[in-house]
Amino acid sequence: QVQLVESGGGLVQPGGSLRLSCAASGCIFRFNIMGWYRQAPGKQRELITTINNSGDTNYRVSVKGRFTISRDNAKNTVYLQMNSLKPEDTAVYYCNLHDFGSGRTYWGQGTQVTVSS
Repeated sequence: QVQLVESGGGLVQPGGSLRLSCAASGCIFRFNIMGWYRQAPGKQRELITTINNSGDTNYRVSVKGRFTISRDNAKNTVYLQMNSLKPEDTAVYYCNLHDFGSGRTYWGQGTQVTVSS
């Protein structure tokens, strides 16, 4: 069984920065994609960014240039550096892993990010 544990959320002022981490544990196939989603109150969960085990990345247009995803394959950990945060970035952020070996997708428990003055 794979577990994802997120950390790093919190309250930040507009224009500030936060760094989220997500550590994966368990039996993970080396070919996988990790990513971050977010869900604001009353809205659907949306994909923000993904990174595969080769380091190829994709970003949602609204966060491109402000957010950076990275990963440490040796630690099975993915990071999300968020800069120039805006109130509309306020949401619960979820870590996600798709394992190509098992075909399964796993989710973290979510971490709250609030951008407010």
